[in-house]
Amino acid sequence: MNGAHSSEIPSSSSISSNPDSDSVLPTTGLLPHMSPKHMAEANRRLEQIQAYVARQPLAHGVSARTVRHWLQRYRQAEATLGDGYSGLLPRFDNCGNRGSKLPEKTRVLMSESIDRDYQTPKQKRKFEVYGALIRACESEGTPVPSYKTFAEAINRRQGYEVVLRRRGSRAAYQIEPPYLELEFTTPRHGDRPFHICHIDHTELDVELVCSSTNRNLGRPWWTILIDAFSRRLLAFFLSFDPPSYRSCMMVLRDCVRQYGRFPQILVVDGGKEFESVYFETLLARYECTKKTRPPAKPRFGSICERLFGSSTQLIYCLSGNTQSSRNVRQMTKSVDPKNHAVWTLEQLHERLCEWAYEFYDTTAHPALGQTPRDCFDLGLQRAGQRLHRQIAYNDEFRMMTLPTTARGTALVHPGKGVKINHLHYWSNAFRDPTIEHTRVPVRYDPYDAGVAWAYVGNRWVNCFCEYFSSFRGRTEREMMLAAAELRERSRSHSREFQVTAQRLAAFIAPVEAEEVLLLQRLRDSAAKRIHLVNGKPDTAPERGDVSEGDDNPVPEPHPASPQRTDGEHEGQPLPEMYEAY
Repeated sequence: MNGAHSSEIPSSSSISSNPDSDSVLPTTGLLPHMSPKHMAEANRRLEQIQAYVARQPLAHGVSARTVRHWLQRYRQAEATLGDGYSGLLPRFDNCGNRGSKLPEKTRVLMSESIDRDYQTPKQKRKFEVYGALIRACESEGTPVPSYKTFAEAINRRQGYEVVLRRRGSRAAYQIEPPYLELEFTTPRHGDRPFHICHIDHTELDVELVCSSTNRNLGRPWWTILIDAFSRRLLAFFLSFDPPSYRSCMMVLRDCVRQYGRFPQILVVDGGKEFESVYFETLLARYECTKKTRPPAKPRFGSICERLFGSSTQLIYCLSGNTQSSRNVRQMTKSVDPKNHAVWTLEQLHERLCEWAYEFYDTTAHPALGQTPRDCFDLGLQRAGQRLHRQIAYNDEFRMMTLPTTARGTALVHPGKGVKINHLHYWSNAFRDPTIEHTRVPVRYDPYDAGVAWAYVGNRWVNCFCEYFSSFRGRTEREMMLAAAELRERSRSHSREFQVTAQRLAAFIAPVEAEEVLLLQRLRDSAAKRIHLVNGKPDTAPERGDVSEGDDNPVPEPHPASPQRTDGEHEGQPLPEMYEAY
């Protein structure tokens, strides 16, 4: 077959007509347009050309005339573009008349109809918009496109802009192109630990009960502080109170207590709790920059949202979780989470500490390729100590993290003092007649219901609760849990019910309450023994004396969230409840 056309076959074994073509780099730029089918067809054609030049049999169904046509295209592309391979690429996409058959006037009316009637908040259906297009084309005397052509024109527009104009920005956010980087030179999650941290809140999907009355108290709120660089959960705050600046300040306080460091950049959402004067003063005092995420754009807080999703590994294993309440119509009394609630706030806090500081902290994170603890430790080694970023957990810092009441001030009652969260607090500074019956700024400690502070005489003075003797000797965590449960219990009573220091003391004094807090007190004793160094107390931050002659107990870190050091807990087995994960 090849012999009949020997006069047309090149004498050289090379199919290239340019002996220096091997040194010419391709400059056609056709590679981005080459699909796998195009490349397979070009390779098949090149193989047949090489067989034709070498006088070998061609494949079945391929004529010599077709191969000579491919060879001609190869040499033309090599001479004009410097790349003969591009001449073998098929041109299937250019076959036929692919232009629109509709008149230009019809296409303009169809485009205007889509913009004016379809892409509007009315969310008209395609068929209704097509009816209006028919009337417009008939009035203009131009051919009417078919409904299939009109629907295809709309489908080609489907995307972010269409959903944005029809359903709004929140619906279109689901298909909005993501931001890959904040800037080309700035990592999205910082370049070291404590560089960028996130604070967020969520309501946990579990019903809790009172430790004394076994009465349902509802679902708690969980506030977390997470390091974006290492994905490590630095601290968290658990309470029945809705998100507020108080929970934000408490989680920052716990972070400094454990690590002695403060975030450099804090990413928050647009909630009102992040706009408090006290919260912004705390950030400004320790040179922390607050960054607010755009509203209704949860991707900017994906670090926290992912952790909230991971926490369901624990929450959905607890009795009283609220998975059944998602389908209210199908939920019966036998599966109602409120009837299966057995966990208390204290027990849940303990389990969250085990999950956050033991299980999650030592589990490889898919975005890091290592555990958050290892990434955190390695980041600190590479970044250095940065001594200027370290903060001492002392009286000054604790004072900066104390929240205030809803009004921010309290009225000084003669002989009683100020009333904060239903409790009266007294200080000798209130004996001044000029102070009585005036409102003074106040601050309180959510971890210690026995003391508070009032701004009197151009300084902050310590105030003591009228039943301070009942609260003496209690740890910070123990008092916070007791006060939180009492406040939540009081919300279900009538408005005439008032929470007083006497009721709070009575709540702690009975035998049944002592049984609930006994385990906590035993753990406190064990924690004291652990922190003994050579028979002497470890150098823990101490609260300053209130006044001469007054005994002020030194606060202790709550044992449910112990201070962590490098390598701590490594090699220890996880609790049995986490073995399945």
